[in-house]
Amino acid sequence: MIIACPACSTRYVVPDSAIGVDGRTVRCARCRHSWFQDGPALPDREAVDTGVVDAEQSSAWQGEAKAAPATAPSAEPVAQADPEPAVPPPLPEAARRAPPVVYSDDDPSPFDHQPPFRRRRNMARMWTIAGVAFALTVAGLAAAAWQFGLPQWLPGATQTFGADRPDLVLSFPPEKQDRRQLPNGTEYFGASGTVTNNGKDVRTIPQILIVLRDAQDKVVKTWEVPPPQEELAPGDSVTINAAVTDVPKSAKVAEIGWKPD
Repeated sequence: MIIACPACSTRYVVPDSAIGVDGRTVRCARCRHSWFQDGPALPDREAVDTGVVDAEQSSAWQGEAKAAPATAPSAEPVAQADPEPAVPPPLPEAARRAPPVVYSDDDPSPFDHQPPFRRRRNMARMWTIAGVAFALTVAGLAAAAWQFGLPQWLPGATQTFGADRPDLVLSFPPEKQDRRQLPNGTEYFGASGTVTNNGKDVRTIPQILIVLRDAQDKVVKTWEVPPPQEELAPGDSVTINAAVTDVPKSAKVAEIGWKPD
């Protein structure tokens, strides 16, 4: 069929299937004007069935067929907002195939190794793992300190006893220290010594601390011995006797001094 632009009167030859029976919106390729083009008029059904077609309609068809080659430009109408666009004819089998993809040397290959998927960090899980690791570390350090004692470089690691007392002399000779096993199998340790005031003033006697160590110099038992009296006059001495049972069998050395404040 032949259609004409209402704005610039440019005429186009388009197939009937491009417009359809119900018509469609088209646009002029020259002036860009858009309008709704009605579909081609259909012949009467009785005339088609009987083979009788109106002479005026037949001559109009013939006139369109004769005028079509002379007035048809190369442009085609452009459809807009067509609710039911015409179905294009099927493509040949060769045209349906996708063109081959050519990779250059600079392009990455789709078969190259790709990094694995990076999972999102679970902060709660990370904090839990860190807490467990910290607890295990502290437990290991505590076990090492219990087994081997505190390192010498730690402040206070060697301060087992208190500072010396002015004018007070503490004496526990090794020959007065007794370590033996009782008949019932209990380990016993006893010590006897003296505290002397060499000063000119009355001194208060602090408590005495006895420490037992094993062969690795690890403390295996400690206990405190209260003095028999609180104060000691100048030039006086007081005897102190101490004994304890359930001594660890690993105890090898006894140390006696003032209890730290």
